Amino acid sequence: MKYTKLIYEEEENDLAAIGIGAMIVFIALILVAAVASAVIIQTGEKLQQNAQQTGDDTQREIGGKITINSAYIKDTTHLRLYFESAPGSGTLSTEDIAWQIACTNLDPDGNGVDSVEGVFGYQFTAAAFGDGNDLDNAAIGDTYLMSDPDTDTLIAGNSQSTITPGAAYVIDILVDGPGGVGVNDDCTFSEVGINGQLTLWVHVEGGGSTYEVIVITDTTVGSLLV
Repeated sequence: MKYTKLIYEEEENDLAAIGIGAMIVFIALILVAAVASAVIIQTGEKLQQNAQQTGDDTQREIGGKITINSAYIKDTTHLRLYFESAPGSGTLSTEDIAWQIACTNLDPDGNGVDSVEGVFGYQFTAAAFGDGNDLDNAAIGDTYLMSDPDTDTLIAGNSQSTITPGAAYVIDILVDGPGGVGVNDDCTFSEVGINGQLTLWVHVEGGGSTYEVIVITDTTVGSLLV
């Protein structure tokens, strides 16, 4: 009986390594693409949110703002302001609108004597455009239609609780703070003086603000300020 001896010879090569390398590169490309896609999507969402927020802020700014048309000295302690809602604004409540006046008081006792100059310095006073009561007796400080029949003294009971688009309004603003002349919060025209300035802001809650610098060139009653 004859036996045949089989001899196996192993042949070594690196052909498989090429396939493994290609697979690794392919997987790496997929991972990089996934990370890049996630970054792009996240960036796009953030930009969209920022754009939406900017749009909402702009809409609120435009949708609630006051335009100052004119102002003049009504008497020694009040200025009369004529205004309307800015284009694009909706109906506004006078309770949600506030005015602020700031000044540098150079003559706090109003007597024009230089020896008391600069006693009080920076002054500030503010109030709302209305108290929400159309029937109260306080004509000063409430908002009225510019077509109000009484052009000298605003009639109590005719005040407006809302500002509607397309209509013009008037309000008398008390520039002399609580306590009268010689007390803090005074921005009366004689105390601020010729060439002095009143800084007027009008703020709408949830909306925009209006800014006006009033330069006093004449303290006479009836003088135009804006």
